[in-house]
Amino acid sequence: MDQQTQTQLEAAAFRRLVKHLDTRKDVQNIDLMILAGFCRNCLSKWLMAAAEENNVPMDYDQAREHVYCMPYEQWKNTHQLPATDAQVSAFSAIEKAKKLAKI
Repeated sequence: MDQQTQTQLEAAAFRRLVKHLDTRKDVQNIDLMILAGFCRNCLSKWLMAAAEENNVPMDYDQAREHVYCMPYEQWKNTHQLPATDAQVSAFSAIEKAKKLAKI
């Protein structure tokens, strides 16, 4: 596969991921972090880093708006729920395990 085709396929997969996440607003970022180790904010940071690597101006708010398909504050106010004690506990356990694994 040539580089241009690979890039086109990867871009299509990224767009599909963003669309999928947009249809699953019920899935909270903390759930994504617990299960997959990344969330919408991580994806936004990766997008912003890719833009920077390619000398394309993009700040964090612009990247988040692209990933959230709306301004972040709007998404947060409309769809983000407070983390439950169980979610916080699960996330903390994962973070603790990651720190121990580095020792």
